[in-house]
Amino acid sequence: MVLRMLRSLLLCVPALALAACAGSGAPATRALFDGVSLAGWHADVPAADGGARVEPSFIVRDGLLVSCGKPEGHLITDESFRDYRLVLEWRWAGEPGNCGVLVHSSTPRRLYGMFPQSIECQLHVGNAGDFWCIGEDITVPDMEARRGPKEKWGVDGDRARRIKNLTDGSEKPAGEWNEMVIECRGREVAVWVNGVEVNRGSDCTAESGQIALQAEGAPCEFRRLELTPLPPLVPR
Repeated sequence: MVLRMLRSLLLCVPALALAACAGSGAPATRALFDGVSLAGWHADVPAADGGARVEPSFIVRDGLLVSCGKPEGHLITDESFRDYRLVLEWRWAGEPGNCGVLVHSSTPRRLYGMFPQSIECQLHVGNAGDFWCIGEDITVPDMEARRGPKEKWGVDGDRARRIKNLTDGSEKPAGEWNEMVIECRGREVAVWVNGVEVNRGSDCTAESGQIALQAEGAPCEFRRLELTPLPPLVPR
């Protein structure tokens, strides 16, 4: 009888553990790319305006999301997000060049009739992790050293919109996979490249929006586009 009771108890333990996890309220990680389609995304490519027939700027190839580089434009999530961790992996499909991940994206074509209002987390080879301010702004330590003279700062046109990252030595050689982690919580944005924190800003002028990938000249491949909700920051 005792043995039978012990056996029943042991069988119940895994089920109780699963139930505890299920009821813990832990946020679930979700894939933003399903590996077979661009479901959940839409493209904004000016060259395709008016129904013009152009080669697609974004495709799925061999289970990867590919930014073909041209025609230039953006692939934008249908949904908007706030308070999250985005993990992505990218590599250059050919000659390394320019691309980027935009967070807190909103008004389409805010800049140069192309770039949506956002904060860009740069993927440009050798500069991964730079911030580029596109109609939105953000503050980092040592701002003048990393952005230039204060009187030139701005978020439009030829203003000083680039905020340099903390290290340009975190990227892997061309053709190898890199990992970028972006955490957006409240008005803070932090970026890691291959496990190294390369940028962190606060007082961002936006705290939610869509996520966008660029086509900006060079073919770039993406995989493991995963988003995990984060709890809101507790006011200090």
